[in-house]
Amino acid sequence: MKIVIATKNQHKLVEFRRILEPLGYEVLSQADVHVDVDVEETGTTFEENAALKACAVYEATGMVTVADDSGISVDALDGAPGVYSARYGNVGSDLERTLLLLKNMEGVPKEQRTARYVCVIHVVFSPDDQRSYRGECEGWIGYEMQGENGFGYDPIFMINETETFAMVDSSVKDQMSHRGKALRMMEDDFVRSGKIQSGD
Repeated sequence: MKIVIATKNQHKLVEFRRILEPLGYEVLSQADVHVDVDVEETGTTFEENAALKACAVYEATGMVTVADDSGISVDALDGAPGVYSARYGNVGSDLERTLLLLKNMEGVPKEQRTARYVCVIHVVFSPDDQRSYRGECEGWIGYEMQGENGFGYDPIFMINETETFAMVDSSVKDQMSHRGKALRMMEDDFVRSGKIQSGD
């Protein structure tokens, strides 16, 4: 099955391809289908923003479109950054946003540093056939940046007592991650509903 990924984030595109291509999907970027769509994320939930992005690219292509909206939710910050993870503090880079989050967590004890990554995948087959899948990964916010892999807040997202998402191999991350979980839910639903055959 050919699917268009509604994102210009190259890090996300790499993860989509890494997870979906072994399952038999042909993963196309917006550039591959010559679509240059920027969608204003006006939703207040991950579900709303993922749907906005998927529908906009579907309207431009007429092809099966997959979008995600994802972010990190920190309990000590009342769920922030949440849907605003990519715009947190109105600063320009992943590094600046990560350092800002660390600063805002100064003095917070370990037992109160719980957090989770959230990813909602929205798929548009047609205007009348749209589906959403939500994956979450529990962890906690570390005290410093660690690791060179991953992107976003991965260097401070602790998945156990010693490792961040940025410290583990991509195959390990894909098994645990919010995006990996949501995409496997999508795959299972496609098989159950007959959209694809298992192993296609």
